[in-house]
Amino acid sequence: MKLIFFLLSIMVVTAQDKGGQLPQWEEGMLDIHHINTGRGDAAFFIFPDATTLLVDAGDMSETHPRTLSARNAVQKPDNSKSAPQWIVDYILQFFPKNQPIQLDYGLITHFHDDHFGEMDVNRNRHSKGNYALTGMMEVGSILPIKTHLDRGSSYPIDLKNPLVQKEIKADDLYSIIETLQEYWKYMDYHSKKDGLIYEVLKPGAINQIELKKAPSNFSNFTVRNIAVNGNVWTGENEDYYSLFSKGEYSGENPLSTCLKITYGEFDYFTGGDISGIDAFGQTDLNSLESHVAPVIGPVDVATLNHHGNRDSQNVFFVRTLRPRIWIQQNWSSDHPGEEVLRRITSKELYPGERDMFSTVMLQPLKDVIGDRLNQYKSQNGHIVVRVYDKGSRYDIYILNDDSKEREIIAKYGPYEAR
Repeated sequence: MKLIFFLLSIMVVTAQDKGGQLPQWEEGMLDIHHINTGRGDAAFFIFPDATTLLVDAGDMSETHPRTLSARNAVQKPDNSKSAPQWIVDYILQFFPKNQPIQLDYGLITHFHDDHFGEMDVNRNRHSKGNYALTGMMEVGSILPIKTHLDRGSSYPIDLKNPLVQKEIKADDLYSIIETLQEYWKYMDYHSKKDGLIYEVLKPGAINQIELKKAPSNFSNFTVRNIAVNGNVWTGENEDYYSLFSKGEYSGENPLSTCLKITYGEFDYFTGGDISGIDAFGQTDLNSLESHVAPVIGPVDVATLNHHGNRDSQNVFFVRTLRPRIWIQQNWSSDHPGEEVLRRITSKELYPGERDMFSTVMLQPLKDVIGDRLNQYKSQNGHIVVRVYDKGSRYDIYILNDDSKEREIIAKYGPYEAR
């Protein structure tokens, strides 16, 4: 009977709120906005005391044929602005009232175009800083960011070393170096002009990203740095161990930053593009997913690692985190992998209900996987997680990504934090 009432309450609330505007954030709420621009990941956080954080600002270049093909999402809501400009437009719509219009933190999970931007010949340049306007740099040129965090540029290889840059010039990492050089110009300019603070994310730290406005009012809120650069928190103090050696570079994805946010009983995990499946399609117990899972533990909400790519969400990771909500930040027609869908929906891996939401689901994937994708509660739209009652309950809102007003399409909840 309790289950029936819960399901009915979801349907009634959804019908009542459809077409309206997301109620204004209020002190004590944790809001997590997964923004869909069609050009990569972006997640805007409003912490319970109004501290703000932007994780990633994807901006894939439209000079690549794939970006404009049926394999990729179209730009949302339209192409009258760049993806970073739409991210800022979104943030300003939902920014907490009576607060300085600036971001307290901007975090880049790793240096891929769909997470921090990409230099190309069509990018405009900042009139004074002379850096390319793309990704997080364009966001920061419009909306000031007080503290920038990323994985750093010196480990496991020194990306600022000209000899290293020369060695990788013929590799696909070269495009990353081109964009990073613009990023470093951005950092240098704004650190001198605006006092921007730059920090390398510290594995295991629990106070590097912290409440800035009223921390004493929310002692049950923390942000734990789980991993970065293959350095994984041990679960004790702020100690960590390393999976990679100096000079061992196997791509950006395994170096992604991983965060766990806790607010009372509520837990949320996001891990960039880490993965957990080996070259033969089996669970890799030496992977990042397998190493971070034990120190993350069960969570209420988790974003799909690597957008739900088939190399992610291994059996051990899924069984350990067993979230009530899976959120997929997507832009590609091969996400989620069919094997990933089977793992995250399997009641054999963990019992109980789970709801899945995606920012995008493209037709080529629907043609391949078919009706099984209907297991997603929502397949398109901005996804907002709103946590309230001191972290004991939360709702999921789906906002229209075709509209500049971003009205509510659906609302799910309330969910009880575990």
